[in-house]
Amino acid sequence: MNRWQIGNIKITQVVEVEAMGGTRFILPQATPEAIQPIDWLIPHFASKEGKLIMSIHALIIDTGERRIIVDTCLGNDKKREIPAWNMLQTSFLADIEAAGYRRESIDTVLCTHLHVDHVGWNTMLVDGEWVPTFPNARYLIGEKEWAHWSSASQDEFGDVIGDSVAPIVDAGLADFVSMEHQICDGISLFPSPGHTPGHVCVQIRSNGEEAVITGDSMHHPCQIAHPEWSSSADADADAARVTREGFLKKYSDSDTLIIGTHFAGPTAGHLKTRENGDYWLKT
Repeated sequence: MNRWQIGNIKITQVVEVEAMGGTRFILPQATPEAIQPIDWLIPHFASKEGKLIMSIHALIIDTGERRIIVDTCLGNDKKREIPAWNMLQTSFLADIEAAGYRRESIDTVLCTHLHVDHVGWNTMLVDGEWVPTFPNARYLIGEKEWAHWSSASQDEFGDVIGDSVAPIVDAGLADFVSMEHQICDGISLFPSPGHTPGHVCVQIRSNGEEAVITGDSMHHPCQIAHPEWSSSADADADAARVTREGFLKKYSDSDTLIIGTHFAGPTAGHLKTRENGDYWLKT
């Protein structure tokens, strides 16, 4: 668990799953041979053998007045086609409470997009029914993202929308927002399309300090060194590359803390530019 302070705003990471290897289906160009020369990835983000290390975690933003959880991971009891994600029984809710946040105290749930590993704990299984995990929260879902998934599926993973998103909509807890929505003072969204049509990043500002949560605009820090490497899960690989390139250009050599939604280990750092023009993440 990591914590960061941005002005008066506290950000807490709660990890559900962290794993090494088995990520080639996400980033097929990130072979061990291609990863090993990127020395700054080792040991936090890759092994010395060049195997990627990735994390699935939620980020809780605490402004003192608002408690916002960003991306709710995989969830328990859910039938998934990926064996390592199928019918999980993790301590995620207990871990959130241990971090100081009872699920009833969360007032906002934000999904950067609606993929399987970002919406799982939107709901929990109670007496055979999927019910909202955070009963006192409004769930912020991108209107463009919802329009897309209302007519698409994630059959390769399971009934993701049916068990993790539709029950929220049916319960009347969903607010469909624009890609530039202002959540509250200091917390806003900005568009980062490509991975999905309505994908957003989260900007946090307080007392002259700034952080950005990447969502899946970058799955792994290796895409900082190689922004041309798109994920096999990207809906539009060219758009995702353009988004990454713009992101790196904007935030490199700035004081903005970059918090990766799937970055393992330190999870956050500052983008830097090398003499040859390549980017890297200083943790």
